[in-house]
Amino acid sequence: MTAEHTDQLTERKQPNFHFDRFAPDYRDNFQAITEEMHDECPIAWTDTHEGHWVAAGNREVFELSRCPYTSNDHDPQGVRRGYRGISIPPSPRARGIRGGILEMDEPEHRELRSVLNPYLSPAAVKRWIPFIDEVVRASIDEKIESGRIDFVDDLANIVPAVLTLGMLGVPLHKWTVYNEPVHAAVYTPPMSEDYPRVAEMHRTMGLDLLTNMIEIRETPRPGLIHALTQATLNGEPLPDIEALGMLALLIGGGFDTTTALTAHSLEWLSQNPGERETLSKERDVLLDAATEEFLRYYTPAPGDGRTIAEDCEVAGKQFLEGDRVWLSWAMANRDPQVFEDPEQLILDRKGNRHYSFGLGVHRCIGSNVARTVFKRMLIAVFDRMPDFRCDPETTVHYDTIAVIQGMRHLPATFTPGPRLGPGLDETLEKLQQICDEQRLAEPVTVHRDAAQI
Repeated sequence: MTAEHTDQLTERKQPNFHFDRFAPDYRDNFQAITEEMHDECPIAWTDTHEGHWVAAGNREVFELSRCPYTSNDHDPQGVRRGYRGISIPPSPRARGIRGGILEMDEPEHRELRSVLNPYLSPAAVKRWIPFIDEVVRASIDEKIESGRIDFVDDLANIVPAVLTLGMLGVPLHKWTVYNEPVHAAVYTPPMSEDYPRVAEMHRTMGLDLLTNMIEIRETPRPGLIHALTQATLNGEPLPDIEALGMLALLIGGGFDTTTALTAHSLEWLSQNPGERETLSKERDVLLDAATEEFLRYYTPAPGDGRTIAEDCEVAGKQFLEGDRVWLSWAMANRDPQVFEDPEQLILDRKGNRHYSFGLGVHRCIGSNVARTVFKRMLIAVFDRMPDFRCDPETTVHYDTIAVIQGMRHLPATFTPGPRLGPGLDETLEKLQQICDEQRLAEPVTVHRDAAQI
């Protein structure tokens, strides 16, 4: 390589901005970093994590996410182009398996996404609302008489996990087998002393998931697992390793993101009791807009990686095939060129075209689930513990928001109230029977009736 060529490559990778979303101070300095990039370098090169581009501006993220030359493909075996999917840097736990449709390009992505649509469409999710409400009711009943709750451990971790297992076709009582490893995998870095324990829990969860898949293949029962056992990829039966990647995506996307959104929203509402009272009283007209604003402001999954699949120019930058690009949904959601007063959380914000579910063909397929579960939990909290106060001294945020902007604990106090029904374990037994008898996990194309509780 000539000195002139080296200079050209260096010149192409400008401006250079030190960006490391895994750094401990990224969460604390997110606003300052975001404002600096918006002002000076909405697309920049960073030398961290083997070097990659970072798109922070709203327009730049939009153009790159919709560009035909950006690839989601993860090729862990190196049989195609050797691309490394959506994680920058690659996750140690996922090097040998790709993350379902989120790490597939067309036509594979379209073929498998069509399998999931009948289970995750708005009409399909609406059928589960009575089920969701019962899990929420039982979770709150466990704490309502005490006047104390940890909104993460006692509510926001439980409801998405139980619903996800119900939709998959996994026995509901096993939610504890799945819950902790899914969350801990996000907030436990590989160098942590606790990492081996988390990895072991993940192996246990993976074995249970594989066992369920084998059982359902031999003795079918409704749910997303059954759909994947019947699915094809490139016209051939879907390999088990690909099915497990799909299930890992559904579980990871179904659990921690909704938990994170709910926890941050409840924390903000505790800090802003006047806004909380307004939202509760005017929920019929405000709740939808407020949900979108909480999504914009907190962006549970802050971004995704892509690989440039062909030399191209996008948003004024020259990219070469193989370049890695980080698309920051979170920073794009704070762009003042698009959002007035982006650092203010405005419950009735109009025209809120946030990117919290991504963009383009890979837009989050579980967005209907997330919105529904979040709203049902919020309504129940308003109705049953309207004066809740979160305790900032014992609140624990994730150390890093690199993967999910979440919380480990959100303790709160409130005026005690009466129980409305049985506790969680008994409720899950009843709901399991309802799932089985009413075949709730069938696709909406087969079963359209709402759950009868």
